[in-house]
Amino acid sequence: MPLQNATIQITAEMLPYINTHRSEIDFKQRALLLYPFIQNNTLSHGRVAEILGTSKWALIQLYGSMGIPYIDMEEAELEKDVETALAAAL
Repeated sequence: MPLQNATIQITAEMLPYINTHRSEIDFKQRALLLYPFIQNNTLSHGRVAEILGTSKWALIQLYGSMGIPYIDMEEAELEKDVETALAAAL
């Protein structure tokens, strides 16, 4: 998908939140701001990685380093998914 530039006007107070500098802190802040969209299935990990200009794997590792798991389900739910996958494979 080709990328395009967009110009928006914002108040001066909002400028720090969209700072274009690529520091590690800014990157983590942006990743955390986008995480709720992953949680509610609005955006995928891959799409958030694209928005942040990184790889999906790097994003998953970043979230993991902050204690946010990639697979977020209860053990019983995971066991049920495994059983379903095994049954489908037979």
